Amino acid sequence: MQKKVEEFLTSLEVEKGYSENTRVAYKNDLSQFLDYLKTKAVPPLNDWGEVKKDHLVAYILSLKADREYASTTVARKVAAIKSFFHFLVAEGFIRDDPTATLDSPRVKKYLPRAISQEDVEKLLEAPGESTEPRSLRDRAILELLYATGMRVSELVALNEGDVDLPSASVRCFGKGGKERVIPIYDRAVQAIEAYTSKGRVRLVRDAEQKALFLNQRGMRLTRQGLWLIVKGYVKEAGIKVPVTPHTLRHSFATHMLRGGADLRNVQELLGHANIATTQVYTQVSNERLREVYDEAHPRAK
Repeated sequence: MQKKVEEFLTSLEVEKGYSENTRVAYKNDLSQFLDYLKTKAVPPLNDWGEVKKDHLVAYILSLKADREYASTTVARKVAAIKSFFHFLVAEGFIRDDPTATLDSPRVKKYLPRAISQEDVEKLLEAPGESTEPRSLRDRAILELLYATGMRVSELVALNEGDVDLPSASVRCFGKGGKERVIPIYDRAVQAIEAYTSKGRVRLVRDAEQKALFLNQRGMRLTRQGLWLIVKGYVKEAGIKVPVTPHTLRHSFATHMLRGGADLRNVQELLGHANIATTQVYTQVSNERLREVYDEAHPRAK
């Protein structure tokens, strides 16, 4: 059974071009399901063709009751299982798909959380004016995240050649390897220029290293490393609301739309395939406008 899972994961990479992070998530979800079938199903199963809808329903119930997973997590795991069985049927490994009539759990939709422009400014200033390599790097990272709205995976994947300072733009590759070029404002250009000329040269240890952002060992900065960097500066800046690297992407989109940017342009900058995904940020902007109105007109509540 494990062999089929590995074949499916390979197909995600070779045929669909899924990122490593996505494949790891699929692997974890399917490994957990496989462990359930072998150890908790009655009787234990040893072939994917033996899986029935009842097994799937029982597994979903165990996720909710025993593990107390959030509905979003359960929905993601069910989606992974459905994709896997679609693959097994398409490849002729099994004839009937037990997930065909399986309903996905209802997921409560949450609006993306953006922080105020004041908090963004506090965060951008947190690295200070130090010329130490780490400070120069971190200042460039924060400025670039907010200037472009890039995903964390896109930012850590940047190479030196992806940034064009004379044209004030950066090239990144989004989901499915789709390329886009994003303009960046002057302060971000200056931060990146200071880092590449005075910081990166002191961090790099291998002349063949192409990564733009490096860790203390001279290796490409990881997603986890970036998360820890942002977390540290959020605390240092005294920002009280929850902030992750992705929060800067949400803030970029929300502030752009609030400032009058065209929805289609923001869609292109974010790399959204569907404009409906971008439209969520208009709801965020409208909610914040309502809050401001209520604060200014308490009797209107």
